[in-house]
Amino acid sequence: MSLRDEKPVQPDKNGNGVGAHAVQGRRMRSAWVRLPIMFVLLLVVNVLAGLVLHVAVATPVTSLIVGVATAILALWFYSALVRRLEGRRRPEELSLSDARHGLVRGVLLGLGLFALTIAIIAMFGGYHVLGWGSFGGAVTTLGVMCSAAVTEELIFRGALFRILEEKTGTWGALAVSGLVFGGLHLFNRDATVWGALAIAIEAGLLFGAMFAATRSLWLPIGLHLGWNVAEGGIFGTTVSGTAGGPASLLQASISGPPALTGGAFGPEASVIAILLCIVPTVLFLILAKRRGRFYGRGARPAAQQD
Repeated sequence: MSLRDEKPVQPDKNGNGVGAHAVQGRRMRSAWVRLPIMFVLLLVVNVLAGLVLHVAVATPVTSLIVGVATAILALWFYSALVRRLEGRRRPEELSLSDARHGLVRGVLLGLGLFALTIAIIAMFGGYHVLGWGSFGGAVTTLGVMCSAAVTEELIFRGALFRILEEKTGTWGALAVSGLVFGGLHLFNRDATVWGALAIAIEAGLLFGAMFAATRSLWLPIGLHLGWNVAEGGIFGTTVSGTAGGPASLLQASISGPPALTGGAFGPEASVIAILLCIVPTVLFLILAKRRGRFYGRGARPAAQQD
């Protein structure tokens, strides 16, 4: 069939083209097709970004530039996958109109939440500031975490949670995405089963709840970034079982029972972090319910956006 013989494409209510080919394509792109494709390809992007950053951390400037660049490329790649696999011109979950507001709120929440965590640990004698560290090291960490926060949220909330929710409902997507997110941290150098479970509860559930309530990836990306920068770039503690990273703004030592400090895995494995993060998780779940964004099994249409 030549181009002249094709049927005209009519836009749907979201501005996406709907014609014979688009309809046929949508039939083929079920959740069970889109999910593994997006998850695996975005995971590859995450690994490649990590390899590039491993070289770029030689200087704070290169780390920051490469970290931001890989984050932008990951966002572009995700948008391209959405257009190709879901027939959407642009992902509403990455709406630019929500970007600044969501990122700023998320970063501030992440910084504040971790600062409160470390303050309580310090109050019980588990954290001690030894002196000033390195501003350049903090910038290096910022670059690394820009890339990590974006790529991981695209994988686990943009792909896994969002698509799985179409089949399992919000509760199923929360549970599975949280467990997978925590489980992959078992590959970190000083990983522990308890640490991975803690990550699943305090971060996997929290990020999923934030996405459920806002239907935007910017807020969880911001919180993910703020928390990691505070943990590794400001307060000088181990991030998710990966000790030996760049120097932080503060030099500090951790001592005390692992239940309090998180041990070799870092403060994320602390009972304090889990208890504190449960509070905003519950609040965002309540908000999602009130906004009518909590879906039962099979109740959420494919590629639906709020």
